[in-house]
Amino acid sequence: MSQQQRLTTALLGLSGTALLCGVLSLGACGGGGVSVTDTSGGNWSGGLPANFPTPRVPTDNPMNAAKVELGRFLFYEKRLSGNGTQACASCHLQEKAFTDGRAQAIGSTGDVHPRNAQGLANAAYHATLTWANPSLLSLEAQAQVPLFGERPVEMGINDGNVNEVLDRVKTDADYPARFAAAFPGEAQPVSWGNITRAIAAFERTLISGNSRYDQFLRGQPTLNAQELRGLELFNSERAECFHCHADFNFNDQVVHAATRVIDTPFHNTGLYNIGGTGAFPEGNQGLFEFTAALTDRGKFRAQSLRNVEVTAPYMHDGSIASLEAVLDFYAAGGRNITSGPHAGDGRTHPNKDGLIARIDLSAQDKADIVAFLKTLTDHDFITNPKFSDPFAPGR
Repeated sequence: MSQQQRLTTALLGLSGTALLCGVLSLGACGGGGVSVTDTSGGNWSGGLPANFPTPRVPTDNPMNAAKVELGRFLFYEKRLSGNGTQACASCHLQEKAFTDGRAQAIGSTGDVHPRNAQGLANAAYHATLTWANPSLLSLEAQAQVPLFGERPVEMGINDGNVNEVLDRVKTDADYPARFAAAFPGEAQPVSWGNITRAIAAFERTLISGNSRYDQFLRGQPTLNAQELRGLELFNSERAECFHCHADFNFNDQVVHAATRVIDTPFHNTGLYNIGGTGAFPEGNQGLFEFTAALTDRGKFRAQSLRNVEVTAPYMHDGSIASLEAVLDFYAAGGRNITSGPHAGDGRTHPNKDGLIARIDLSAQDKADIVAFLKTLTDHDFITNPKFSDPFAPGR
């Protein structure tokens, strides 16, 4: 067990097996594209869009208003990083639907993350929580990764500073009362376990469901002729988009309170095929990094398309800059890189998903689909004061 694993186990009370499989796994503790049985319960409190199911809530972390508000403060709290310079919100900006606009995220010590920062809209409904880890199944577990991760360093908490960082919270004039209200009856509520529980509770409230498309579903005439053409194409066998971006959340890994069997597919879209060997860039091999199965090389989770207009750049490594370029990529059936260290024809990757094939889309077709995708932007979500920085001037 690594230093990071020992530290997290001690702080959060997780068993070594749970930690290895659920948080920091680099081995085959669980498979992608499998079905698992959901036995979690819990109650949801709060308003939801009419067409949204009730989110799943762990029984050991029930929702309450004080916990959610505490989680909001902690989400924006830079003192939770080892050097006091970075918060969760540093890589998850509300105006960008909780992405950061970079191709790859940068940690508190300058480490560059190999992957693009994922958006947090409707994270409560995600069956898995990262680009490629099939065993990271809860927001509580996911919150531990940026806090304690070593490769790469994100928040930078380690053996040398873990007590100091927690003391910043314990000795703050405001936080002890907030923790006591969020976790009533606990003798020592300010703990690392409760920090991650509060952050997870806040993240569960990041519900996005009032885009112009949602208003259209509710009977309001909000889509124009071009957007309606794009919607029809999106849901057609011709464009194929809906196969991986369906349901209310526009992805194919969805879980909610009524879910009993959870599907967790991962996909190779033909983004790379270095030297024709099937390789992806080092450190970005996708599901293969967790299963060691060559057939899992280059497989990543399909992202929700909600708010996709404001979450550029795209793909797991941020290597495609615009929605128009994404449409070109899929219409070509993958990407052929003709020079440089990543040269190779991704269109011929042996693991490429069977649904990724050349599509005959005109320039007008692509423009129509992009126009539709922009109707998925929820401007209320990206400006909602309930999700905003409590430390911003004037608040």
